[in-house]
Amino acid sequence: MIAVAVAALAVPAMSAPQKAGPATQAARQADTRVDINTASVDELMKLPGMTRTWAARIVRFRPYRAKNDLEQKGIVPDALYFRIRDMIVAHRLSE
Repeated sequence: MIAVAVAALAVPAMSAPQKAGPATQAARQADTRVDINTASVDELMKLPGMTRTWAARIVRFRPYRAKNDLEQKGIVPDALYFRIRDMIVAHRLSE
């Protein structure tokens, strides 16, 4: 009896249309991420919650090895970092 109920619940889940998976979403996001090592203040201002002061600090304290340097070095507040972390990247600069 329980096995029949479990099987009945599993059928609708299998037939439901699939949304874009994490890999597809990650590929789309990679195209739109802002590079904190090269972006201008105006480009950084497009990020949600960003102020001109925080954007200027990001530019001032470059270069960054990783995007989490913004949080670890106290460049921006934790709340702002957690809001923008999926929208930024820190590409290494060639010297």
